[in-house]
Amino acid sequence: MVRVSNGLVGILNFVTFLLSVPILGAGIWLARKASTDCERYLDKPVIVLGVFLMLVSLAGLVGACFRVSWLLWLYLLVMFLLIVILFCFTIFAFAVTNKGAGEALSGKGYKEYRLGDYSNWLQKRVNNSKNWNKIKSCLIDSKVCSSFSYKYLNDTVEKFYYENLSPIQSGCCKPSNDCNFTYVRPTEWSKPAGVTYMNQDCNAWDNNKSVLCYNCQACKAGLLQNIKRDWKKVAVVNIVFLVLLIIVYSVGCCAFRNNRRDNSYGYPGRWK
Repeated sequence: MVRVSNGLVGILNFVTFLLSVPILGAGIWLARKASTDCERYLDKPVIVLGVFLMLVSLAGLVGACFRVSWLLWLYLLVMFLLIVILFCFTIFAFAVTNKGAGEALSGKGYKEYRLGDYSNWLQKRVNNSKNWNKIKSCLIDSKVCSSFSYKYLNDTVEKFYYENLSPIQSGCCKPSNDCNFTYVRPTEWSKPAGVTYMNQDCNAWDNNKSVLCYNCQACKAGLLQNIKRDWKKVAVVNIVFLVLLIIVYSVGCCAFRNNRRDNSYGYPGRWK
């Protein structure tokens, strides 16, 4: 008679196996259909995740239902390592996102962001030229500022200043408030000639649609604000996922103990 723990492990891994199929399919679809470097950047991690889930779930399914002890042992080892990795990542995510916040501006509906307000680890990642050039290419490909310009095209300067802009829109698609440029359109500002600015972002601004403020420190800060928000959400989800993994791992340990006990008694039809 198959014990409850073995049955639970089998059911859970069967569900995981079913989930791995669309994940793997999505990765293969991205690899074939991707038209930009940003989309191609996503296909390999998705494929790896799909294959990983498929193999681990198969190991757990076969090990629990057919009493293959070495497969169940391998499954438990991978689960243990996954728990450790997720725990470390969750702590790391909270640690690197505990700094940084937007600066509220008087008479403005949006905030502005300063790169120096964020953790040194995150700053180093975006200050690396190779990393930032890839990120900048993705931002341009995503047309974040083009859609921003279209959305607020008919705004007067007074109305524009009260818009609730996203961190990336605020940092990458318009000049810093310090520059005091004259508003023409959301992504077009009149820049006085011969003026020296303390804020280097003012010098970096250009009305060219492929330049704008993509080279500004504020743009990097806006991206980090997005990353901070998303990583905190991921960290919370990880905590829930960790609890579930620990429960599954505990049930798996019971199933492994059952397998060893049955094998030691030499039950017919069991793997030895």
